[in-house]
Amino acid sequence: MRRTWTWTFDLPPDELWPVLADTNRFNEAMGLPTYVLEETPQANGTILRRGRGKAAGFALEWEEKPYEWIHGRHFRQARVFTKGPFRRFGPVFDLEPTDLGGGATGSKVSYALDWEPLTLMGRLFGARLARQAGEVVGKRILEAVAFAKGARATHFDLAPPELPQGARERAAALAAEIDRSPYGNGLGQPLADRVLTAMATDLLPIKPKPLARELDIPQRAAVEGCLAGVRAGLLTMKWDLLCTNCRGPKLSAGALSELPRGAHCPSCNIDYDRDFEKNVELSFAPAPSVRPLTAGGFCLSGPMATPHVAVQLLLAPGERRSVRVDLPPGSYRLRTLHPGAHVDLEHGGGAFPGLRVTASGVEATPPSEAGTVTFANDAGFELAALIEDRTWTRDALTAPEVISLQVFRDLFAEATLRPGDEAGVSQVALLFSDLQGSTALYERVGDAVAFNMVREHFALLASIVRDHDGAVVKTIGDAVMASFGDPANAVKAALAMQARIANFGEKGHELVLKLGVHAGPSVVVILNDRLDYFGSTVNMAARLQGQSQGGDIVLSRAVADDPAVRPLLATLAAREESVPLKGFADPISFVRLLPA
Repeated sequence: MRRTWTWTFDLPPDELWPVLADTNRFNEAMGLPTYVLEETPQANGTILRRGRGKAAGFALEWEEKPYEWIHGRHFRQARVFTKGPFRRFGPVFDLEPTDLGGGATGSKVSYALDWEPLTLMGRLFGARLARQAGEVVGKRILEAVAFAKGARATHFDLAPPELPQGARERAAALAAEIDRSPYGNGLGQPLADRVLTAMATDLLPIKPKPLARELDIPQRAAVEGCLAGVRAGLLTMKWDLLCTNCRGPKLSAGALSELPRGAHCPSCNIDYDRDFEKNVELSFAPAPSVRPLTAGGFCLSGPMATPHVAVQLLLAPGERRSVRVDLPPGSYRLRTLHPGAHVDLEHGGGAFPGLRVTASGVEATPPSEAGTVTFANDAGFELAALIEDRTWTRDALTAPEVISLQVFRDLFAEATLRPGDEAGVSQVALLFSDLQGSTALYERVGDAVAFNMVREHFALLASIVRDHDGAVVKTIGDAVMASFGDPANAVKAALAMQARIANFGEKGHELVLKLGVHAGPSVVVILNDRLDYFGSTVNMAARLQGQSQGGDIVLSRAVADDPAVRPLLATLAAREESVPLKGFADPISFVRLLPA
């Protein structure tokens, strides 16, 4: 049985899809409870997912089938119940562009509920329950569309959450403590308000990069504010080891030292390894003393739970299905939800290859007409096949990004890897500095004055490093070693250091800075109880600093040739040089930025 509702809105589908396909948020807004799934591997590699819960006064038990969706167009979901009033119950959602005239494009939205009675209660009251549920969904859809238009500040009109006694007073005190931190960035009250009032969907987890977009602040400010929130006690933090397939956090730890080198994803039925710079993510959540949240989710497998998946279809044995979908150029993977061979491909636009599934995995088939993709299931059992974007999510705050920030090293120096554990990163930009003639400085002005000048110069360099999203790894005598995730930020910091140091100190006692910058792969290790870098990239950066003559900046070719660095050098006086360096077999070419 089916009941359908339709609307026409004056927003195009690409603006409506993110809010209308957010099934986790919609289920929370409808007052449905959170739930967890019992996931059991089957002999054919698929996963049987069973859930239990309670809704509308009914105790429910069901098998949860994988969602089906086509990004921007359609989704549907079915649960097969073994306990409750229905045998099957689930939504079907369609979103189609419609011509509004005058060159404007709107959207036709169709929402349907499909159900099949399991008990007498389901037969007697199925239509009434479906109508009531549909009316609530319709109300929420209108609210969500108004939010997408900017006509309201929140997605839905919801009752305030229940809070522990004294939570508001506690949150106010913690917000003030955050604002007293040098890393609070004035985010104490905004973070407290979010913890106290936001939907649970927005709090499990709190991700700094989307938060920065929402608050219209720099990403670094949001990361610093969240870490200051952890230090104050308003937030908790955890390191998630994301599954390389579904990208969900299947294993979490409170510290890097507790994170293993690999994990098993029960949803995908695969083992996967830790990739320090890709699938180790830092996320945040409210402290339970302020806002306790129930474990589980309101919808565990909807389209927005895995937004990198463009198409996902549930195919019966022997089924062939063609779907309309326009996939932009990019890197894609064709795979199933269970283990097996996959296909990686580069799509240049136009017709997209088809997808055929066998018992051993996926293979690509010749494209059909442009805008249509054909799926075929020859595996002999029901399965879910999908097309996903291989680009890793940009909203993940990865481990290398975190440890390259000064705030993390200042507030959580103890949150390190285990001794003897190490992690590789494919690129880190390292800056080495040193003071020219520091020994003569001590003799010229005296130990006390020189010591204070060196200490103040350390503070100056540290502030510049932080301002350019870097971190001071360590100081060595009068030298500084700093790390940056972006080579361009390292070069900008070096330019700022030379500009600021020129006006540092009293006349006749000026400091002269020697700088070298190199970028490349490195290994993150624990040295002297702190995160450090090890390898040839570190050695090269240190050797290049040794080539500095004072007042200049020595850049490796890897840094000077970086696409984001080249525009910075366009107007600067520079000279290319090549010299043999200790520890390297061949002469090393570099670029010397001459003093202004």
